[in-house]
Amino acid sequence: MSEAAPPRRRSLFRKPDFARLWTAATVSLFGTQVTQIAIPFIAAVVLGASPGEVGLLVTVDFLPFLLFTLPAGVWVDRFSRKRILVVADIGRAIMLSSIPIAYALGVLTIGQLYLVGFINGIFTVFFDVADQSYLPTVLERDELVDGNSKLQISQSAAMILGQPFGGGIIALFTAPIAIAVDALSFVASALLIFTIRRPEAPIDATAAGGATEATAVAEPPGGGVTVATEAAVAEEPAAAKPGMRSEIMSGLRYIAGNKYLRSIAPTTATANLFNNIAFATFAVFAYRELGLSPQFVGLIGGVGGAGVLIGALIASRVGERFGVGRAIVWPNVIGGIAGLLVPLAPVGGAFPYLAVAFFVSSITNVVYNVNQVSLRQAITPQRFLGRMNATMRFLVWGTIPIGSLIGAGLSEIIGVRSTVWVGSLLGLLPFLFVFFSPVRGLAKIPDTDPDADADAGSDSGAVAASAA
Repeated sequence: MSEAAPPRRRSLFRKPDFARLWTAATVSLFGTQVTQIAIPFIAAVVLGASPGEVGLLVTVDFLPFLLFTLPAGVWVDRFSRKRILVVADIGRAIMLSSIPIAYALGVLTIGQLYLVGFINGIFTVFFDVADQSYLPTVLERDELVDGNSKLQISQSAAMILGQPFGGGIIALFTAPIAIAVDALSFVASALLIFTIRRPEAPIDATAAGGATEATAVAEPPGGGVTVATEAAVAEEPAAAKPGMRSEIMSGLRYIAGNKYLRSIAPTTATANLFNNIAFATFAVFAYRELGLSPQFVGLIGGVGGAGVLIGALIASRVGERFGVGRAIVWPNVIGGIAGLLVPLAPVGGAFPYLAVAFFVSSITNVVYNVNQVSLRQAITPQRFLGRMNATMRFLVWGTIPIGSLIGAGLSEIIGVRSTVWVGSLLGLLPFLFVFFSPVRGLAKIPDTDPDADADAGSDSGAVAASAA
């Protein structure tokens, strides 16, 4: 007698809370893509800023990831993640609204762009850490890869439509009007997230951190993670609530003690570092050196969005077909090679070079990110997700302002195209961290429950894996 076919999984879009979260992401990402075209255009063309000043925009935007990400992780583990998401969206809408207002009054300066970028960066830090930690509340563990893939699809759709649309708005109206569109998108996102009904798990700060969590990250010789038992937690004095510094350090120790995360972190961090050396002054490179129009730059972004869409559609299949480890390692190799097309782009014929580079890099970035983020979410206990995501974000996005600052400085010394060459050549190297690590042999995402392992004190731990 043949076995019955396994029941077909219900579409995530039939889950109202995920549908709201996905729609909110799509709306806000659409607006953000418009702004990513508009603000560099304002700096490079409307205000006539120097290459170094344009490069500093990225530095200022991402500096909060160095300054506030680790504390944000502690706050996300202590307070309602949904509330943090809503407040961050409203805050970003208010800040962006100041740009078209200042432009209409004739008082817009590069300094205001820096200020808006910095404050918005703070809101984005809290939003991104809470967002990655909130998804496991809305979805079950076995739905995370599918959920992350669908969120990547929304990002690709936003890039395909948002950047060309932004270029069109700039051409037909003005760049500040395009930024007003982004402000409205954040308001819409906040309203959608506010209507999500599924309750979050109760937050117990005293049980979630401190010395007990620090004990939970030591990796035994046989692999996995040794996790403190409930009895050990009970032995802690009731008043021993962990402090901010203790919880931040527990997040750092968790990454360092996990045999997968400690190689994924430097791979992503160096990739972001070198990529931002190359692209800190991309607006100057595109508009001044290559002579491209905002419409063409938006179209290139749309081609990159198509790559994101394809990457999102195939990311889970790549992981299933070739193994999660290979889906993390080899996209870094392919993406680094594709990046060399950018400095090779000639004046008068740059579009195909940039389009292919953005298209291929977008596919590989999404395949890498869907698989490594899903792995991170699956192997980390719920009560520790905020600190894990914050620590990873600090490590991997903290290099972005450093890279853009280096890129801005180099562009003033050796020129814009030479700086793009430096960043692109260095971009061939980040894959080495995961290549020479246990990640490469990981066949699939572990199917053990990290929360159950944490409660049981299992030595096999939250990161037990099936190696190829």
